[in-house]
Amino acid sequence: MKAAVLGSPIAHSLSPVLHRAAYQALGLAGWSYQAIECDEAGLPALIAGCGPDWAGLSLTMPLKRTVLSLLDDAEPLVADVGAANTVRFDAGLRHGHNTDVPGMITAITEAAPDLPADPGPVLILGGGATACSALAALRGLGASQVTVAVRDPRRAGDLLAAAGRLSLPVQLAPFADPAVPGPGLLISTAPAGAADHYAQRIQSGALRPGCVLDVVYHPWPTALAAAARQAGVPTAGGFALLLHQAAAQVELMTGKPAPVEAMRAAGLAALAAGR
Repeated sequence: MKAAVLGSPIAHSLSPVLHRAAYQALGLAGWSYQAIECDEAGLPALIAGCGPDWAGLSLTMPLKRTVLSLLDDAEPLVADVGAANTVRFDAGLRHGHNTDVPGMITAITEAAPDLPADPGPVLILGGGATACSALAALRGLGASQVTVAVRDPRRAGDLLAAAGRLSLPVQLAPFADPAVPGPGLLISTAPAGAADHYAQRIQSGALRPGCVLDVVYHPWPTALAAAARQAGVPTAGGFALLLHQAAAQVELMTGKPAPVEAMRAAGLAALAAGR
């Protein structure tokens, strides 16, 4: 059986390492997983060419929204978030899933197992597709106060639409200096380096979140993650998110429990080797 991760750019993806490690641990000798460069224009033809020897696809940016019109059906979470990162093929049908959300929840609770049922005020940095998944994760974690720091509120339409579908009130704030009193949880969906001034605020003691998730996994640690760790703040990174969303994909595509620790070991080894 075949599977692949699609996106543009895609050469940097760690997903093949994780999925191949899972197949090896599960004894699935006939399974393969590759990275395929694919943009929005090329997605319809690529999916149409996936025959019965295909188990599924992992999707990265910019394809998570583009794929929605190409699905036969999708789990409710896909509609809530407005994005699918997984296509599972079954009996000729294309089923859409979002494993980013449960992966994010697991990454956070793994880093902060004592996180309260309502983590208190939450601050999200960035308003793109990953921030929409973060909103759904926050709903699952019981959050009730969410501020999203964005550079341009005029581009936050998709985020606000997702918040409405999730019935989660969201307040937009300036990216440079959002007024959030002591966030219980800080989630950065911004590119590497964009959240460095928040790292400086943590270092100075002006900001003391209860937990930090930075979705970047390379380079790691980011300045934000390093500052949080130095301050004794439970910290999760993009690798944990990638690992747990990939584990959920493995289970969807193979029907078998994911060997998370084998996947974790392979991924960490690849990162240590400079992948």
